[in-house]
Amino acid sequence: MNVKVFNLRLVKEFCQDDQVKMNTFLEDVEVKLTSTNFVTTATVDYWSVVIFYTLKKPQKERVKTNFLVEELSPQEERVFQALKLWRNNLAKKLEWSSFRVCHNAHLMAVAKSNPKTIEELELVSGFGKTRTEKYGEAILTVLHSV
Repeated sequence: MNVKVFNLRLVKEFCQDDQVKMNTFLEDVEVKLTSTNFVTTATVDYWSVVIFYTLKKPQKERVKTNFLVEELSPQEERVFQALKLWRNNLAKKLEWSSFRVCHNAHLMAVAKSNPKTIEELELVSGFGKTRTEKYGEAILTVLHSV
């Protein structure tokens, strides 16, 4: 765990800048604990803020899933249809509804983003670690075959 101390001076010329510095810092960390004390000296009054924190883990940018079929290019439409066929065959084999394997919206997002690796597939919304582990290799195979 890391520690950072901020002194928020109450003098108008410094107060706003001190707050901006602290708020900017807070955007990149996960706060675990804070402690504040009001400090009075003969010359300056300020708030002392001690922040115990850890760094935020960088978040992966997800590929959106709210596409319409009409938004797909002809190639993306072929990929989407191939993915639907794969999904429907798997669902039939498992005796599941197709959506239990994967929603159409997720398949369209895969077709639109055309991931080349498992890591890229995980960036598609709806494809977390579990779904990617279960179906990732099969999906990549379908993508490479179209």
